[in-house]
Amino acid sequence: MRNLLLRSALLGCLGLPVAGMVLAQSPASSPDQVTLAAGDSIRIVVWRKPEMSGDFIVGPDGTITHPLYQSVRIGGIPFATARVNLRNFLARFEQDPQFVAEPMIRVAVSGEVGRPQVFALRPETTIADAVAQAGGPNQFANRESVRVLRKGADGRPRELRLNLLQPEGYSASVRIQSGDQIVVDRRKSFFREVFLPGLSVLGSVASIYLLVDRAGRN
Repeated sequence: MRNLLLRSALLGCLGLPVAGMVLAQSPASSPDQVTLAAGDSIRIVVWRKPEMSGDFIVGPDGTITHPLYQSVRIGGIPFATARVNLRNFLARFEQDPQFVAEPMIRVAVSGEVGRPQVFALRPETTIADAVAQAGGPNQFANRESVRVLRKGADGRPRELRLNLLQPEGYSASVRIQSGDQIVVDRRKSFFREVFLPGLSVLGSVASIYLLVDRAGRN
């Protein structure tokens, strides 16, 4: 309980969101189970040291891409180990450093959403939450067809298809993973995809008929 209160106080001091406020509908998950990859980031809040606090990106070698923390390895290892590495580093400046460290996962949301872009989100974020962060599906979106492109356990890319119209069940519980590409497909339109092309074909046939008819009369 004490650690939770300290964590909330530290995040509040910098105006950063507290877990459970933004994505309260997502069940909690332990950050210690997360392994950050290059392009992900870590959120560090050091008590009474704003110059050492902020969001920092993980580099290709697993270290933090910032001059202050460039010797601290946090990527490619369990986040519990990354936190120990960070504590050992901060202990150089203070005997008992008080800090909070959170993993942030990089995902890209594109397709028929309000604000397609790359986000850094907490590991407990679901695919539906990530789409909501991107402004939610727009008026052309097919909520029943959301594709998630991600690497499988064997390193090969694979595709998941989710239905956002099912608030309960598998689609609602799938969490993001590092490097996910979330694509909200466009809703099919009979008028746009069937009627108009058909009308164009009929117009072409009619034109050909007129040409043949004129040629026959001549």
